[in-house]
Amino acid sequence: MNKKLILVLLMIAPFMSCDNTTSTNKTADEGSVQTENQPNTVKPKLLGPVFSSDTAYKYIEIQLAFGPRVCNSSAHTKCGDYLVAEFKKFTDRVMEQKASAKNWDGKAIQMRNIIASINPNASERVVIAAHWDSRPYADNDPNPANHNQAILAADDGASGVAVMLELARIMKQQKPTIGIDFVCFDAEDLGKSEHGSESYCLGSQFWSRVKHVPGYTAKYGILLDMVGAHNAKFVFEGYSLEYAEPILRKVWDKATQLGFTNYFYYMQGGYITDDHFFVNKIAGIPMIDIIHHSEGTSSKFPAHWHTVNDNINVINKSTLEAVGQTLSEVIYAEK
Repeated sequence: MNKKLILVLLMIAPFMSCDNTTSTNKTADEGSVQTENQPNTVKPKLLGPVFSSDTAYKYIEIQLAFGPRVCNSSAHTKCGDYLVAEFKKFTDRVMEQKASAKNWDGKAIQMRNIIASINPNASERVVIAAHWDSRPYADNDPNPANHNQAILAADDGASGVAVMLELARIMKQQKPTIGIDFVCFDAEDLGKSEHGSESYCLGSQFWSRVKHVPGYTAKYGILLDMVGAHNAKFVFEGYSLEYAEPILRKVWDKATQLGFTNYFYYMQGGYITDDHFFVNKIAGIPMIDIIHHSEGTSSKFPAHWHTVNDNINVINKSTLEAVGQTLSEVIYAEK
């Protein structure tokens, strides 16, 4: 994922938003982490269908088989065609939002956001989003020889899309009562920190300004970014907390009820400039970011982040289940 700028959080009380007048891209600075007692609840009976981590895993494998889904590449075109066809099997309407943009180096980028909707006429809607493109340079790889090599992006891209595809599949079997929009943002991971935060997330910036449907809005949104790796840890991201704290607590409480406390932690992390930042700031839709937080690396992202090691070997089915089943239950709890 591209991104991201994590702002150091210092001298703040738990779960209070702080002024973030500066930030740095998905290169992470260390953020202070504060804890809160997790609610003690009894694991409930599922409201919705069972999320299949096996199927989600296969969706990741299929995406990786196209190769790195870098904008303007044949792999990008073919994978985009596949995603459109697959979402058409499960949802009521699939729209494509195509646009040109300029990369940080001045190169023209052909973007392709893909939006798949369930119950498109429902007034109450929830957005579930992930980026589907691959980073064209493994610039965090420990081997400098790999820095200009495109990555497969199994976790940083494909995992979030796979969770959405599986959610769409099971929702066809049992439709939710509200409207759902699965948004595959393009051109998220092209940026460079030295060129500023807006060099990232080009697809979500465009969608936030020019919606796929005029006047579109949603009750809230959930962004999925790096949601499939071994030992993933999800904490309260800064912008999510600032703009959409009730949604954070809704999702984290549901994960706790389902017994996924080894993935979802009531802890405060740093600010990350990801697709959700632009959805919050420009579109005005409160959106949270479920994103892997790692205390064992200097970046605060997992060791495979922006390296050639972001391949199928980092993916864990239990993590996919924790995220997917939690989202399913959040959606089916909506009335």
